[in-house]
Amino acid sequence: MAKSILIIGAGRFGRYSAQKLYELGHDVMVVDMREELINQIMPFVSDARIGDSTDKAFMNTLGVNLYDFCIVAIGDDFLSSLQTTFTLDELGAKKIIARATSHRQEKFLLRNGASYVVFPERELGFWTAIRFSSDSISNYVDLSDGYGVYEIKVPERWSGKRIDELDVRRKYHINILGVRDPYNNLISPNNAAGNQKPPEIDMDVRYNTVLHSGQTMMVLGKSEHIQKIL
Repeated sequence: MAKSILIIGAGRFGRYSAQKLYELGHDVMVVDMREELINQIMPFVSDARIGDSTDKAFMNTLGVNLYDFCIVAIGDDFLSSLQTTFTLDELGAKKIIARATSHRQEKFLLRNGASYVVFPERELGFWTAIRFSSDSISNYVDLSDGYGVYEIKVPERWSGKRIDELDVRRKYHINILGVRDPYNNLISPNNAAGNQKPPEIDMDVRYNTVLHSGQTMMVLGKSEHIQKIL
């Protein structure tokens, strides 16, 4: 179901967020004081306005309370970000996601109306460090409490073995969610023998799935457990 989203700030973070949300079929409104940024983003969103997000009268004209959620993407002026977050909350915004660069900023934002706080630079830094820390990791998604979903190469020593033989849950404390073949198609356990035409994506990996060198696995686990496998 399409959502309506208000994004304050058309810098890099705001622009990329807006474009992706619009590509996903959502109704996206972007606001920024800089006319050149609004002109650049206009073709890629539903609508865009030039205005000061710290001006309550201007913000009131946007119908803030009608949006499913608002993103405060201001990155270079924390005071403006804080004022904007507070104004959105005052005007009845349903959900406010605010950008921060430190835990101190996070505390102020949460106290002044933010529902969630995100750290784009920190999260990208973590992703880059983990993604390129090993040649065997091809993708990574951070979850909570130290867990993540990793796409890693099937170790040579595991090739030709079934998941139940490897006993990965007990020995390595991980769960294998799916297997990707060399042609970037997830294969199901029933196709482990190597049918010529891979079936559609199937994450229902079973104990009798046979792993092969050259494939990659979608693995759920903690970083320290993944490192032991690698």
